[in-house]
Amino acid sequence: MSNTPHTLGEEFPGQLDAIHAIKARDPEFARVLEEYDEVNDRIHRAETRIDPISDDAEAELRRRRLALKDRIAAALNAQ
Repeated sequence: MSNTPHTLGEEFPGQLDAIHAIKARDPEFARVLEEYDEVNDRIHRAETRIDPISDDAEAELRRRRLALKDRIAAALNAQ
């Protein structure tokens, strides 16, 4: 388990300009990005024991982050 945040810049290197462009024209995509950041922050806080949660809850957050990341990747691939 890594307690390093999974920022969008790390997850999608070289694609931040495209992410910002899609975000500017697509409110749903902007919401997905916001949720990704929120879930990612919750995972980081759980991993570092700032806000400890159960292993099951952490696993569910990880699954949610992966689903959001898949949606972001799909939007990037569709443009």
